[in-house]
Amino acid sequence: MKALILSGGMGTRLRPFTYSMPKQLVPVANKPILTHCLENVRAIGVEDVAVVVGDRAEDIRAVVGDGSAYGLNVTYLQQEAPLGLAHAVAIAEEFLGDEDFVMYLGDNVLADGIAEPARDFLADRPAARLLLTKVDDPRAYGVAEVDAEGRVRALVEKPQQPRSDLAVIGVYFFTAAVHEAVRAIEPSARGELEITDAIQYLVERGDRVVAGEYSGYWKDTGSPDDLLDCNRVLLRGLHPGVRGEVDAASTLEGHVVVEAGALVERSHLVGPLVVGAGSVVRDSELGPYTALGRDCVLEDAGIRDSIVLDGVSIQGVRGLSGSLIGRSADVRGGEATGRRLIIGDHTRAEVAA
Repeated sequence: MKALILSGGMGTRLRPFTYSMPKQLVPVANKPILTHCLENVRAIGVEDVAVVVGDRAEDIRAVVGDGSAYGLNVTYLQQEAPLGLAHAVAIAEEFLGDEDFVMYLGDNVLADGIAEPARDFLADRPAARLLLTKVDDPRAYGVAEVDAEGRVRALVEKPQQPRSDLAVIGVYFFTAAVHEAVRAIEPSARGELEITDAIQYLVERGDRVVAGEYSGYWKDTGSPDDLLDCNRVLLRGLHPGVRGEVDAASTLEGHVVVEAGALVERSHLVGPLVVGAGSVVRDSELGPYTALGRDCVLEDAGIRDSIVLDGVSIQGVRGLSGSLIGRSADVRGGEATGRRLIIGDHTRAEVAA
């Protein structure tokens, strides 16, 4: 089986971060979302992966490289515009050939992996296997109507009157039958080749399309709050360990990771949290549920339940919570009010000390 990972898209809901980085490279638990995807496909035995890229192709290549760091062989496929998920399958047809494959949206986090649905797919090889999860508002998703045997009877994109609360999440398993379906469909009203239309084509043709509810944690990381929620979940799964330097005046509680080259002095750290390599935490309170990136400096600071990207400086500011702070931002005490920050790269912010 091969893998097709989609890493295009503009990430408009995650601006200002996505003005300067692809949404798939925004980190959760100090690791790009895309990296979690690659690790999940490698864990099911996949070795050959095509990554579909758009305008930010070079950023993706700089992080993923040839895939060898993840035990993968990575091929890059350029999509000239966001023309739909089925369009991505179309441009990958030569790479995929006649093999089964998993298509994985590169901004989806499945914290518990995809081993179980992969086994189910390989056991009976339906034309397609979908992963479903119950959602509060199905109108925002593709919705599957499934019979008692788990066979999909209909698939509707963003229905105004959903017949089910089971939304299709961003991992799909296909046989080569999907290629004919993709060639048969027409662009939707929004000008895209919809994968839901291709799957519906298979259903109407009589091919077996099945679905099962995903039992693990899933999140489409489309907003800052989604990222923070993922961060909390993934931090709980880290193996604690101190590879950097922590002085005797500091205290560590719970699940704490201090990466090599990091320095912690006269500070109180409460896990789950991670301190990135090369960062300095001095006279500060950190965590829980905080991912501090590489080469950051925290002095006389307090922050919890937050994602702090590489190169950030926070000085003389306490009480930060639920924050996303972009690369190389400078946060220090000042006259401004407010305690939550969602700011982009190379920003300087002043908040009440």
